[in-house]
Amino acid sequence: MANLKLRSTRLGVLDIGSNTVHMLVVDAAVGARPEPEASSKTTVRLMDHLKDDGSIKKQAVDALFAAVDDAMRLAEQYKVSQLLALATSAMHEAPNGNKILHRVEEIIGQRVTVLSGEDEARLTFLAARRWYGWDAGRLLMIDIGGGSLEVALGSDEEPTIAAAVNAGAGVVTRDLLPDGMASAKDLDAVYKKVRKMIAPVVDAVPAEDYSSHAVGTSKAIRSLARLAGTVIHQPGREDALCVERGQLEDWIPRLAAIEPAQRAALPGITQDRAMTIVGAGIIAVEIMRALGINEIEVCPWALREGAILRWLDQYGRTRFGF
Repeated sequence: MANLKLRSTRLGVLDIGSNTVHMLVVDAAVGARPEPEASSKTTVRLMDHLKDDGSIKKQAVDALFAAVDDAMRLAEQYKVSQLLALATSAMHEAPNGNKILHRVEEIIGQRVTVLSGEDEARLTFLAARRWYGWDAGRLLMIDIGGGSLEVALGSDEEPTIAAAVNAGAGVVTRDLLPDGMASAKDLDAVYKKVRKMIAPVVDAVPAEDYSSHAVGTSKAIRSLARLAGTVIHQPGREDALCVERGQLEDWIPRLAAIEPAQRAALPGITQDRAMTIVGAGIIAVEIMRALGINEIEVCPWALREGAILRWLDQYGRTRFGF
């Protein structure tokens, strides 16, 4: 039988989030694993630079445009022939968000797709489903971003439940932990407020549908797992990082007592995540408590991989007529 060579496309995914601007370059082919060819990330923290009316300040806007310029230079360097440009709804919701997006579109030369929180949840769930496969059964996907928390649940590639709320690590830090630190007494109050913030997502998941296989897809959860989790060795599969709720509950007061600048010396905590890691941990603990989860397994794929897989699915239907 002749070998069938998969036809690939040099694909770039520009992901404009509330915290960072990412560019991921892959050689994407129908039926093939989307292996990264190159990537770049610039931290912009738009949520830290808002005016009283919610508009994004000029300093942050300029930083965003510079980050997009850098990302596009990487795309040019690697001769990207197809670009997927995505932005979170947090950008669109800012009073000057549309103006900013129009300027971004001028820089990249095409339209930007603005994703709702539910859209993000669905794409990220697709990535998790493909990573774990059908034998993983029903998946409960949790993603803690800078601006939002997304949860999706289902047994197929399209989740039966996809919900989101504006309660990301950056938002919680800005509103409840402005110094990034807190005493044990203050933490109790923050936990209670976060519990209320995430209530819409919790309410979207019926109690009888709680999943035994919970996966986390965000860099925040990965950082927490590297700090407070364990490595599970799986024969025939890649090793997996897991984090238990009890371990997180034990670590959060200790993290909250450390100056953010000093946290980067800890395992798994990068400098750009040192300020928001306590907020991320509190969100993780509260969503796990609310949904009766004791352990989260870290999934290496997330939104960008989901966008690539969705594009490949559509490309395959166009090319092969199915």
